[in-house]
Amino acid sequence: MDSRVPHVVAVVLFPGVDALDVTGPAEVFTLATKRLARDGSAARGYDVRFVGEREGPVPTFSGLRLCAEETFASWQREIDTLLVPGTVEIEDNRPVPRTDAAAVEWVRAVGPGAGRVASMCAGAHLTAAAGLLDGYRATTHWATAADLAQYPQVEVVTDPIFVRSGKMWTSAGLTASMDLALALVAEDHGHEIALEVARIMVMYLQRPGGQSQFSAPLAHRPSTRDDLRRLRAWIGEHLTGDLSVTALAERVAMSPRHFARVFHGDTGTTPAAYVERLRLELARRLLEQTDRTAQSIARESGLRSVETLHRVFRDHMGTTPGEYRRRFRLDTAPAGARQSPVGGSLPRG
Repeated sequence: MDSRVPHVVAVVLFPGVDALDVTGPAEVFTLATKRLARDGSAARGYDVRFVGEREGPVPTFSGLRLCAEETFASWQREIDTLLVPGTVEIEDNRPVPRTDAAAVEWVRAVGPGAGRVASMCAGAHLTAAAGLLDGYRATTHWATAADLAQYPQVEVVTDPIFVRSGKMWTSAGLTASMDLALALVAEDHGHEIALEVARIMVMYLQRPGGQSQFSAPLAHRPSTRDDLRRLRAWIGEHLTGDLSVTALAERVAMSPRHFARVFHGDTGTTPAAYVERLRLELARRLLEQTDRTAQSIARESGLRSVETLHRVFRDHMGTTPGEYRRRFRLDTAPAGARQSPVGGSLPRG
């Protein structure tokens, strides 16, 4: 793909749409594009386009008006990411998902040809109504999950904040739409770009898919020293190496005691805690995205042993690696294509 051709994100607009489903991801994609342009990157930025039944103002659930730049009938471009927001009505003090007939028909028409489809919150109901979620796992807002389960060909999961199943991505509550957008940026441009966008937006980085207690915050403030900034980047690239205080101090030509004091002042944490956190983050991504065994993940993340892997997950996440994988695994195939059910204990060999 020519890097000069932007990644087209087509956002579906319709009357009553939840504004945050639209504006949150749009901000994520726009910030990622500006970050890529800042360094003169050859990578494709995002071209976010707003498409509705008619051009012009579109009232949202909150009363904010968004603007449709193009219409469903006039749209001609290939879509890399089709972003489907949602909306609800409040009935008897509970949210009830609502779909829009024109939007459903357009999503049904263009969705199969899109590179991927990202349904935000109650947008999963619109995508399901278009038939695109048949045979896939999907999530939505917890209060509307029972409504989504009325589509018998959709495998509804209620715990994660977002789910990837093949080319279908779905998210839970409104703010989870930005978590999903960060995950898309990470898939396109890598973890570090997504991390920078998350920091700018003062967000958690790419929460892996579940309740907030399983989400790691943006752990460490940016470095104020060039030598420690370079060292922190080097640590992230050498997690299986010797990252003891003595070894790290030697790299920046300091005594171990002085280095530990300077590092803590710069990051707000100890070198050992910083290293362990980075190793944990890598282990989390391997659990989410691969089928590797516990022993392999412990080795590749630098935690070295299965026992240490379990201790770190217990201390930081309050769960086991196996339970974490069961809850937050990012599927890469439709539900019907999987060879084994989701869940089970993590292999230890």
